[in-house]
Amino acid sequence: MKCDIITIFPDIFHAYLNESIMKRAVRNGLIDVGVHNLRDFTTDRHRTVDDSPYGGGAGMVMKPEPFFAAVEALCPENSERRVIMLSPAGKPFRQDMAMELSKEDRRLIFLCGRYEAIDERVRTALVDDEVSIGDYILTGGELPALVIIDAAARLIPGVLGDEHSAEEESFSWGILDYPHYTRPPVFRNLSIPDMLLSGHHRDIQQWRRKEALRRTLRERPDLLEKAGLSEEDYELVREIKEEMQ
Repeated sequence: MKCDIITIFPDIFHAYLNESIMKRAVRNGLIDVGVHNLRDFTTDRHRTVDDSPYGGGAGMVMKPEPFFAAVEALCPENSERRVIMLSPAGKPFRQDMAMELSKEDRRLIFLCGRYEAIDERVRTALVDDEVSIGDYILTGGELPALVIIDAAARLIPGVLGDEHSAEEESFSWGILDYPHYTRPPVFRNLSIPDMLLSGHHRDIQQWRRKEALRRTLRERPDLLEKAGLSEEDYELVREIKEEMQ
């Protein structure tokens, strides 16, 4: 996965990309991430990236010229790039999009806005995808860009130590994850479930599936409607509902 990030705060990314799993993924050549300062693509001596909005109003609007110059300098061919603008007005970022991006052959270019907005001509003439990570407002697109890159990168084979780790997590199943426990078996009078000490792998797998369904039914029942459950899953859901009565 090849990514370029265009921002006026590049140091935000250097800190995260130089730690833990992301650092190893970059070092091992599994992902390629370039971080670029938008101000480097300005033409005036003040390196101006924003101006007051036409028609008046609060805040400043980011100028179109630096974004166009940056994208075209990084990847001149439109067919070889996929430009993503982070915006609360964009389509919601989901696990299926993370999977799609992890397999993308084109170079991913993330535009991180600040201030009031980015000039609309950037969205209409340069951007391929406008993406939101949630129904709330942040001060810029840097954190959403990191969220998307992290979510997609960890799906690339070799990024996680265990190739099955990503397959068994929340949303990869289409439902929430099951509870996890480690040593000690008893902590402050809180014990782990006996099933996990049984040694019966098949029974443990069924217990985990049922607990994942239980947690989803309790916390995010909306996910069950589109999770593609099996007949066995539906039977487990029926059992859970009876137990909850």
